[in-house]
Amino acid sequence: MRQLDEYRWLIPRQGRMRVDGLVYADRRLMEDIRGDEAIRQIANVACLPGIVGRSIGMPDIHWGYGFAIGGVAAFDPDADGIVSPGGVGYDINCGVRLLRSDITAEELKPRIDGLMNQIMRDVPAGVGAGYRGSGLSGGAVRDVLTKGAGWAVEQGYGTQEDLEHIESGGALEGADPGRVSDRAVKRGRAQVGTVGSGNHFIEVGVVTEVYDEAAAGSLGLQPGTVTVFIHSGSRGLGHQVCTDYLDVMLKATRKYGIDLPDRQLACAPLTSPEAEDYFAAMYAAANYAFANRQMMSHRVREAFARIFGRPWEELGLRLVYDVAHNNAKWESHEVEGRARRLCVHRKGATRAFPPGHPDVPVAYRDIGQPVFIPGDMARYSYVLVGTDGAYSETFGSTCHGAGRRMSRRQAKKSVRGRNLKKEFEELGIEVRASSFATVAEEIPEAYKDVADVVDVVDRAGIGRKVARLKPLGVLKG
Repeated sequence: MRQLDEYRWLIPRQGRMRVDGLVYADRRLMEDIRGDEAIRQIANVACLPGIVGRSIGMPDIHWGYGFAIGGVAAFDPDADGIVSPGGVGYDINCGVRLLRSDITAEELKPRIDGLMNQIMRDVPAGVGAGYRGSGLSGGAVRDVLTKGAGWAVEQGYGTQEDLEHIESGGALEGADPGRVSDRAVKRGRAQVGTVGSGNHFIEVGVVTEVYDEAAAGSLGLQPGTVTVFIHSGSRGLGHQVCTDYLDVMLKATRKYGIDLPDRQLACAPLTSPEAEDYFAAMYAAANYAFANRQMMSHRVREAFARIFGRPWEELGLRLVYDVAHNNAKWESHEVEGRARRLCVHRKGATRAFPPGHPDVPVAYRDIGQPVFIPGDMARYSYVLVGTDGAYSETFGSTCHGAGRRMSRRQAKKSVRGRNLKKEFEELGIEVRASSFATVAEEIPEAYKDVADVVDVVDRAGIGRKVARLKPLGVLKG
């Protein structure tokens, strides 16, 4: 690797690589990044047919299936470009949404215990969690796969205004439930409106610092006011879609004679019927994820209303934005001086479109697309906006979180003998979880300091800091 400047590291084109690799990091973060196989995976992705620009790694990058988590790559169909499920991930369209409020942290303080208990009662969380005995019919699930968050609003879970503040309006066109297996549909029947396990969560927080008052004002974020992050994806349905199509792509790789450096990068040409089927199924799973987060938002709003004894509208619980970080989307970008229609894979990476882009909601078009970068359970998270720098360098992408620096097994081993519940109570954070085994896997020290990650993004110009949030209560799966 060759350091280009304080925040950019080049992986020069070599061997089978078709393009260079580029990693965003400072020297301290690079020490962690070098510790696993993420760099090798960036180089592997650079070997895939039809890749343009560079194979990119964000500062939160770490090892994943096929593509590194925190990886971005764009492919041109006119240059034999491909689509790869490994570049999307198992949790299709996993993402984060943010609610703001007019409630102050002081008003919430005597109610936080009751609020977290209420949210835990109202929103199932954990491995396999769902609404027992009240699952949707197969037909209803297929409506979800087509309409996304719009289906949830039709059922009374939210408002039309919510849809105007979701990436892609809360539904991707081209979804076809007919390309989703019956097994995937069955797995999704009881899980719409639930938090997954692992790093998924609902976090009640407070705005502690504002870096850009104008942008924060446009987003409705004021110091001392309460916020809610919701982080979840397509649950078992999305996992099954990925599993199903990995088998399809392995066969397609052999059929089309694609030479892979890693079989986990199984793929198909963008112009092939296998790619068409995958897009239709992947978009359907993405719509499921949008509906999932929309339903959870409604239940969280209701929990606040119950605890405060006032309608959620009076509490100012408005959706700021919902942004995804596991998908492959068709977008127009300029490469080598000309506009191209490309398939952009973002795996553990967030879209970060700049001010003026037509895909940014009208309300935010002057400041750029909102970007949410959650940290760990104990420290802080960040709100940013997209930039022209991101659009020109990273296909309009930035990081999506802190990034792991310890495996789940290492994290669990390191907490033996510790009273985690007491530790969080001493920090003033109310933690609820389906199992504290998950909390052990998600301890703060298992993650990089998200402030370091966000500083790289901000200083490299691929995102701009707006505000910092601190957790007050966390529900983990």
